[in-house]
Amino acid sequence: MDGIARCSWGDSDDYRRYHDSEWGRPVDDDRRLFEKLMLEGFMSGLSWLTILRKRENFRAAFRGFDPPAIARFGTGDVRRLMGDAGIVRNRAKIEATINNARRFADLRKEAGTFAAYVWSYEPKRRRRRRDWAEVMEGGIPPEAVALSKDLRRRGWSFVGPTTVHSFMQAMGLINDHLRGCAAGMEAERLRRAFTMPRLDKA
Repeated sequence: MDGIARCSWGDSDDYRRYHDSEWGRPVDDDRRLFEKLMLEGFMSGLSWLTILRKRENFRAAFRGFDPPAIARFGTGDVRRLMGDAGIVRNRAKIEATINNARRFADLRKEAGTFAAYVWSYEPKRRRRRRDWAEVMEGGIPPEAVALSKDLRRRGWSFVGPTTVHSFMQAMGLINDHLRGCAAGMEAERLRRAFTMPRLDKA
């Protein structure tokens, strides 16, 4: 409507800002990465629009998705969250977020940063698609499957391959904007200028 070329799913009032300014742009901030992965888990069985509309409520309820703060949550916090109509009140997903926050410190201690760990699974090459059907037909890349498997080995929950793939698309590890999309071209420029976080080899 405004003459800007976009992915078809992003050309609506509900999604336009998220599509244009966030989705597919590379992120190396540990807290933002943790937040997005947890929100993708909450999305399981729902739509991203449901989560997007509740995102600020989630941030308030989960202390800005600060992993050390969430790791200290107890049974009282679970009861509080189950009574919060502003978020998705699913006990398994709430408890998974707390569990994952508790495991976050060990992973970051090993890798140096959560970003370095996540970005070590970036697919090396991925062809830009013409339409969303091609994106879906491309399937889940093996790197997303491997990241999901490793997180689950470490005891993380609600991090299946589909969830991890969606997370990787959103956080810029994969540029799945369609060919010709203006935001996709900007995302690719940012990806090329992006300084890859490195794993701590010590």
